[in-house]
Amino acid sequence: MADDRTEHILDAALTAFCQYGYGKTTMQDVARAAGMSRAALYLHFPSKEELFRAGSRRAHSRALGEVDTALAERGDVLSRVDAAMAAYFGGLLAQISSSVHGGEVLDASLDVAGDIAGEAHAALVTRLASALHAAEASGEVQFSTSDANAEDIALLLLAVADGLKKTSTDLGPRQERKALFLRLVHAGIAPLRHPSSEGNAPC
Repeated sequence: MADDRTEHILDAALTAFCQYGYGKTTMQDVARAAGMSRAALYLHFPSKEELFRAGSRRAHSRALGEVDTALAERGDVLSRVDAAMAAYFGGLLAQISSSVHGGEVLDASLDVAGDIAGEAHAALVTRLASALHAAEASGEVQFSTSDANAEDIALLLLAVADGLKKTSTDLGPRQERKALFLRLVHAGIAPLRHPSSEGNAPC
């Protein structure tokens, strides 16, 4: 029951932050949205900062769960990694992206809960690299030809995905550029194929 009440409070807090922005949201606003008294709210969270941090921790945990689901699907590793990144960032931005205060909420995430965001990002890199490691072990990809490792590729994919979001607000061109980049990465880490010598040995 306590967990259900906490979830309800965090849902209400997210609604309030999106409605008023982090700076202007008060504990009274959250209490009102949650249908409880401010005194009762303080029994669960001692401050707005702790409330926001708890919401950030929940959001990042859910996003990482979506990453695990995407990576467990069938398909080539780069497609699964791409889907996992989209699920991660899409999950984090799902509700705040439609809010006029979304940018402020994102800034607060870095200022108030930067350590939580940083730990989650590191966990994301670990998950992506693990999928790439497994693909290397199965022979699907080969990193030696590109003088890189799984962590290098994971960080590069994340950096490019982040950079592409800043190049244009038009989704079409961004998707095309991402698809091109993934093809280039695939070409760079595809295993070398040697012509079969069977039947060609000299008599």
